[in-house]
Amino acid sequence: MRLPYPPGARSGDRPAAAKPCSTCGELTGRGYPSCLGCAEVVDQLWLADWLALLAAERVSAGTEDERSLAAQVLLASDGSYAWTCTDWALRLLRCEECGGELGAGDPVCLSCAAADASRWSWSESAPPGSLTPGEQMLRLAVLALRAPQRRRVSAVSAWRLVVPFLLVGDAVTSAQLRGIRAAVLAGRYADLALLDRVVELANLPLLPWRR
Repeated sequence: MRLPYPPGARSGDRPAAAKPCSTCGELTGRGYPSCLGCAEVVDQLWLADWLALLAAERVSAGTEDERSLAAQVLLASDGSYAWTCTDWALRLLRCEECGGELGAGDPVCLSCAAADASRWSWSESAPPGSLTPGEQMLRLAVLALRAPQRRRVSAVSAWRLVVPFLLVGDAVTSAQLRGIRAAVLAGRYADLALLDRVVELANLPLLPWRR
């Protein structure tokens, strides 16, 4: 049976432009997930798909039935649900080994490592177009910010810098991300945070000792 591989993060409203968050003052998305304003904008792209699934299954949010549905989503074959629903299901469940958010808990937790790895089988088996490069980058960025303890500080900082642009649909390539991370390693995060275009972030000159 051919599974549907429903797309994700295409139902919620995206910001029209990268603008400062009214709550934290950073470009919207950079304060994720601690800033409530940033979290609301970012999470609604995932939540819109999850709420649609709850409605289809006639399940109420915040109930034991919702947690049971989350477990069902994680056990289902790849392509049965949108990747955003897989991510949201992981958020709703706690890791039995470390007690953290499943897939985003203790860096040395094997159960979280396995759960985090399993989420990517969806994109590896999905038909072309099911997950665009921009959606993939946004997913990577959000997961990095939700579990910064599982990644290098420079990598998390680079993702934090580009989230506002990924939210509005700007393209960010792997090469650009590497350039931004190099600038972060060169101690230029504060300079990068002042820029309002991805191309400027990626092309900020490094300090002489990093060239």
